Order: sequence, then structure tokens, then C-alpha cells
Amino acid sequence: MSFVLPAYHAPDFAALGLGEAPDVSLVPAPKDGVVPEGYHATTMFPEYFRLGGRWVLAQESRMDCVAVCRDGGISIVEFRNVKAGDPVAVGRTEDGSQGIYVHTTGFEEERSAEGEAFSFRQGRSRETAYSMDYDSMYELLRHEREHGNILWVMGPACTFDADARSAFAALVREGFVDGVLGGNALATHDLEAGCRGTALGQDIYTQRSQPNGHYNHIDTINDVRRLGSIQAFVDSGAVKDGIIYECVKKGVPFVLVGSVRDDGPLPEVYGNVYEGQDAMRNLIRKATTIICMASTLHTVATGNMTPCYRVVDGVVRPLYFYSVDISEFAVNKLRDRGSLTVKTIVTNVQDFIVHVKNGVCG
Repeated sequence: MSFVLPAYHAPDFAALGLGEAPDVSLVPAPKDGVVPEGYHATTMFPEYFRLGGRWVLAQESRMDCVAVCRDGGISIVEFRNVKAGDPVAVGRTEDGSQGIYVHTTGFEEERSAEGEAFSFRQGRSRETAYSMDYDSMYELLRHEREHGNILWVMGPACTFDADARSAFAALVREGFVDGVLGGNALATHDLEAGCRGTALGQDIYTQRSQPNGHYNHIDTINDVRRLGSIQAFVDSGAVKDGIIYECVKKGVPFVLVGSVRDDGPLPEVYGNVYEGQDAMRNLIRKATTIICMASTLHTVATGNMTPCYRVVDGVVRPLYFYSVDISEFAVNKLRDRGSLTVKTIVTNVQDFIVHVKNGVCG
């Protein structure tokens, strides 16, 4: 059976008694990076603002930003990017009474009245049965390859295993990867594996530590910096395979955002956190499915920038978001941070990548 996107049910403002609701109040920002008192902080859900007597949907959203009226529409803007004089939406209610309506049920299916009040194992844990999740994901990825944009957020654990690297490289080649977000370690250890066969000095197949192997990742960074870029390093023939290798060869964009502990780092790594956040959000804006694996830092950052919907060719559709980690704490942390529509899978990400590759590529 082919995958079908669920229909979006827009709010019926007349039925909600909001046909004659007041326009949203717009107050100029007093200075760059400062918003007026009583500003409305945005959410991950579709949000409508009453402008000129009509309800206008913000075309995209993200948590903890503000709504600014621009060109007759609503732009969702980070506090740091607000400019003096920007007309900022003001109001702390979300029920439409102040011209702001947050729509949380647009993709909900009608629930059966026969559901039981009590049942076991309703949470998501290492004991959860994930067979249906995998099958649903395979259908989704095949659909998204043709009709959407698939973004992967990856920690360095994805590079430490030979089979996982090979499997993800196949996903890139087969068109199931439209973008990658990660840090310095992801690219460094993947490139180390591609030219030295190790990750942090340990053979990626046998797990044996190599003589002087603790130099390998630093030597790799140095080699890349000598040539000036990851692209030049791949073009030199020094690296033969892997995740970053396939991304470069196929022209798949990747964004690497650094941290205070980074070695080197690689030339493409963003050292300025806000420049890195902007680069991440540029890829996130295109994504219709996001899969985060074994990187709590980058997963939470991505979740905070990701709405639960996307407007494509004028049609509102769901944005699918997965968090995969062997730690229940890691996947639950994202839900605790407000990403309420995330689907969590508690498993070893190396096994997960291989399963997904086998499920969609054979």
C-alpha cells in the first residue's frame, strides 16, 4: 500500500465564534534585538493571526520566537534578528480572542469512543515494540524521496561501525538523504575512517585500537586543513568512502556546527554558534522529514527550530520528526523541551541505520 499524507483540517473560525475576532495588536520593536512587552512567543504548531479582518497562517514556525508582520504576512523571527520598528504581534492568549490562534489538532484523526481508560505500556522505552515504526518509516522515506525533503541529524556514533557507515552511504546514493546536520566529530571520524580505517584510532570493523591511533583523527583534520576544505580532501582521492564522501560526490548539503571541545576543527565547521544556527535553520526550512540519531545536543537544537507542519505549494502537511538513541533520557529530553510530535525510537543507532537501509534499499 502506498503512503498517503494525512489531511490537514484547518480551523473553522466561524464555528469557533472567531469570525469577528479583533485584529492582532502589532507594536513596534523598541530597538534591535528587543521586543515589546506582552509579545507573543511562537510554538511548533500552525498559528493564525488576524490581519485586516482575515486569518493568516504563518507559513512556518519555530518555538520561542516572535511573529512579525511583513509584506502583508507573518514572519517568525528569532529575538536576535528583530529590528527596531518591526511590527511585533502582542498577546498572551492563543484562543483567538486577541487575534492569535494556535491550532494544535490539525492533523488529529477522529478517536474511537471504545478506547480503554487503562492499558499497559503507553510510553516509549527500550521495551516498546518498534516493528510497525520501522515499516511506517520505510513507506514514509520512499514517499519523501519523490515528494519531500529528508534531513538527517547525526552524532559521531553513526561513523564508528563499518556496516553503519556503509549503510548510510547507500542511503545517500539512493536518494534518501537531502541534507545532514552534525558536528565536527561526525565528519572528522567519518573522514578518518575513509582514509585510515579507524574512528578515534579504533578499527571500525574489528574494534582493535591501532598503534598511535589516538593521532589519527587529529592527523585527518590536519590533512583536510592543509588542502583547505572537505571538498578538496575528497577530490584529492585521500578518502575512499563514507558518509561525507558520498554527500560530497552527490552534492548533498551538510552543516557542521562546532562546540567548545572541538579539535581542529575541520574548515567547514561553524565556530560562531549563531551563524551555525542560521545555517542549520536554512536546511531545516526545506525539510519535510527529520531523523535525529545519537546526538542530544544537535537533536534538541534541531527540535527547537522545527515546526510540526510544512506548507508546500499552498498545502499544509505534517513534518515528520524522529529521535533515535540508545538512551531513553536522550529521546525523552526532546519531548520535555516541547517537541511534542516527535516519534522516539530507543535503540542502537548503528543497528537502526542498517535496518533502515535494508528496509528501503534492499
